[in-house]
Amino acid sequence: MKKISVLFVCMGNICRSPTAHGVFRKLVADAGLEEFIHIDSAGTHAYHVGKAPDPRAQETALRRNLDLSDLRARQVQKEDFSRFDYILAMDEDNYHALTLICPAEYQERIQYFMDYAPHWGVREVPDPYYGGATGFEQVFDMVEEAARGLLEHLRGRLVSDRRAV
Repeated sequence: MKKISVLFVCMGNICRSPTAHGVFRKLVADAGLEEFIHIDSAGTHAYHVGKAPDPRAQETALRRNLDLSDLRARQVQKEDFSRFDYILAMDEDNYHALTLICPAEYQERIQYFMDYAPHWGVREVPDPYYGGATGFEQVFDMVEEAARGLLEHLRGRLVSDRRAV
């Protein structure tokens, strides 16, 4: 049985997308759904390929009992569009960058991650890279809410596909 696959995407894959990757991975594990959902993250740019998440992102995550230290940045590849069912952009710039390199038959897979947290009233997770620690806290709050919404959406899809309860 094919897993539902989710790819979180930001610019460099060291702040927002690895945070989303780690948060969602924990939610999926806590729900006992690892055998049904595959999770990864990537960046639209190759600035930090092979590097661990930003130390500030890791510190914020650790304060919330989440370890991101095993994640490594990578750049989005053309084959990602056929491999992943959900390609979730953190902001408009990355959404647009993804649409430019995505084959036409996979365009519908690209979405805004924050669409899974509609009560925030925004489509973009702000990039905390050039800001202070509070930016990373806000990103974590936003990502947590969107990850919960995404999990509920996927849980519904799994039930309708009769893959899980």
